[in-house]
Formats: sequence, C-alpha cells, structure tokens
Amino acid sequence: MAFRVLVSDPLAAEAVEEMKTAGLDVTVKTGLSPDALKAEIGSYEAIVVRSATKLRREILDRAQRLRLIVRAGVGLDNIDVDTARSKGIAVKNTPAASTNSVAELALGHLLSLARHIARGTVSLRAGRWEKKELKGVEIAGKTLGIVGIGRIGQALARKASALGMEIVAYDAFIEASPLPDIVTMVPFEELLARSDFISLHIPFDPKTGATIGVAEIAAMKDGVRLLNCARGGVIDEAALARALASGKVAGAALDVFAVEPPEANSPLFAAESLSLTPHIGAATVEAQGRVGREAAEIVIAFAKNAG
Repeated sequence: MAFRVLVSDPLAAEAVEEMKTAGLDVTVKTGLSPDALKAEIGSYEAIVVRSATKLRREILDRAQRLRLIVRAGVGLDNIDVDTARSKGIAVKNTPAASTNSVAELALGHLLSLARHIARGTVSLRAGRWEKKELKGVEIAGKTLGIVGIGRIGQALARKASALGMEIVAYDAFIEASPLPDIVTMVPFEELLARSDFISLHIPFDPKTGATIGVAEIAAMKDGVRLLNCARGGVIDEAALARALASGKVAGAALDVFAVEPPEANSPLFAAESLSLTPHIGAATVEAQGRVGREAAEIVIAFAKNAG
C-alpha cells in the first residue's frame, strides 16, 4: 500500500505533484473543521500543515497510523508536539525556507514606521494632507536591537546594516555574535536601553508569557519603535497599547497577534503610528515555493526510509 499523505492546508501545487511523482498517495483537503479532521486523519501516515490546521491531542488521538507531521513553515505552536512525540510521531518543519521573506517584511515595516508610510496611505485615502504631521526619522545611524539572532534575525541584520544602522542583538541561546563584523551581542537590558528600533525574532513560550511587557517597555528609550514579525504573544499587547497612547513607544509594526485575527476593537488600533499586516511574513511567491519543496522533500525522504 502506498504511503498516504494528507495535505490539510494550502501547499504549492508543485510540491504536491513532487510527492505524487515519488509514488506517494497524496490527498489535498483544506479547510477541514476539527470534527472533519478527526474523522479523516486516521487513514494517513503523514500530514502536511501550515498554520491553519491545529493538531491538538484530541485530533492526534484519532491518528492511529500517523507517523509524520510536517509543518510547512517555522512555528510549531499549532501542533501538540509533546503528544505527537509521545505517540512516536515525528514532527518536522521548514525553518530556512521563509527566512528572507520574513526579514524583508520586517525591514519594510521598519521603513514604514520611520517614514509613516502606512499612516500616510490611510490619511490620504481619507482625504487628509498630513504633510507637517508626518515628519519621520532616518534609519541610517540609528540602533536596531534584534531579539533572537537566528536565521531571520541575521538576515534582517545584514539588510539593516547595509542601510547604515548599528546592530545590537540579544539571544538567550547564543553568546558569540554569528556576524561579528556587523552585530554586537549585548545583555537584554542593554539592548532595551540602547535601541531606537527593536525587532523580535523569537518563539512564544506560553509558560513564560510575553517577552516585552510593562517593565521592558519602561526600560526602553522614549520614542522607541517596536516590530514583531515573529509570533503573537511575545509582546504584551495591552501594555503596548498604553505605551503607544502615552508616546513612550513612537510606533509599532505587527505582522502577528496574540489572537488572529485580532478583534476589530483592539485597543492597539486606537494608535495612528502603526504598520500592520495579517501574518504574511512567509507569504511571497518565492517563499511558498521553497516551503513547499522543502516540505515535500521531508515527506519523500521519510517515506523512503520507512520502507
């Protein structure tokens, strides 16, 4: 019997075809409700998901034949990894495929904050000519603090350095700078105090909660600008809303939110100095192609080794 694969979130057509060409029995069923997924998942050895499908314990308990979960993307927060591994199910992701796309989005948001691009777009469409109100800042010569200097943090550091920014970084797991010519590693407290812009590139740990909260914002420069293209929850959104209202934080750029989509009446939206996108860090043609290919390669290699 052929190795059966369920693709439960949209995946590049080329990736699906690659798995089929390798002899795998691939079924694409996207948008399944939790109950529908419970009824479906028991027939497959592998499942490929993006962020929409939630593989919680109650789903995995129905996955009698499942041996592999591939997250076509970076984060694993939509997967109960501990339960999967306790059942002998391998969990893989594609961390490198979307690196450049996420870093480019973060850089775009940084420029948007510096020059009020998002606010200028909204105000012009509303019939306002806010030329005097939208005085921005140059990023050249400013200090960018990067929290989490992994693949994406390093990619952003290279791009921002090329535009004349000074880069400092903090990482709980890295002491020596991976890019010593352009990135200076500093303690977290120093990064907060020195940075004009702070960009987060870390996972969210529900056990520890937000990395940036009331105390951390208080330790920052007045007029700091914050960016989060990593994971919702790493910034305390209520604390950020208050800091935006007070002017302590001059602007915030967010691609991710604690609840997605966020409520329309979120206190965050009261601020004008925002640059917002709906979790599109990896949403480029190039990244989706790479993500799909890498996911397909993982499944194909696993199936071959499974014999």
